[in-house]
Amino acid sequence: MSDRSSPALRPKTQRRPQDPARTRAAILEAAGTLLAKDGPEGLSVSQVAQLAGVNRGTAYQHFQTREQLLEATTAWVSERLRRSVFGDGSTVHAVVPSDPQWVVERMAEFAMENPELGRAWLFEVLSSSQPTSDPFWHHYKTLFEKFARSDRAQPGIDTEVHSVIMLIGTFLWPVFVRSQARTAKERQELVGRFTQEMLRLSMAGTMRPEEFPELQARMPQAPAAKKPRR
Repeated sequence: MSDRSSPALRPKTQRRPQDPARTRAAILEAAGTLLAKDGPEGLSVSQVAQLAGVNRGTAYQHFQTREQLLEATTAWVSERLRRSVFGDGSTVHAVVPSDPQWVVERMAEFAMENPELGRAWLFEVLSSSQPTSDPFWHHYKTLFEKFARSDRAQPGIDTEVHSVIMLIGTFLWPVFVRSQARTAKERQELVGRFTQEMLRLSMAGTMRPEEFPELQARMPQAPAAKKPRR
């Protein structure tokens, strides 16, 4: 009579095959959380592995060094931002978005929803020796350069300087907002204020207003100047 309790006769537990793509995604999600909380200095492969719930050895198989992890996490944040602003399309084909207000609003909303993560990403991009390798920066700057060469743009735009100014303003504005506004409604109103002012500056400096009549019609009009008393 066979001994059914013998280890050799017990059915072996089937271990689920690991999904490398899913594991990598979990690691990057955890790394993004730590990057937002502690900044680049607080990022380590072992801490990320613990937060992601994966074996530390498995995490090191994906990212052997902290530098590799930081680079991949920065690209992960950048891709999230790119998809939030431009959608799922991976090619840069438009001369300029049909509605520039959409781009500014989506950027401001992402920055408001991810303030610490956005600022950490921005610092890494601006301090990088090769910012063009960043997904969002490459997409955004390429679109803006195409716009600057079009008939809809004012002449003489320094696209790199303008792009940096726009990103800095977008990702530092939430610092002020979150110290001034307590509710989601108040923060959304301040997103609207930021969007309007960025568009007003663009209409006065980089865009030819006559090429954007619908956008110009949506812009708030300055109050009429009062005549001086005699």
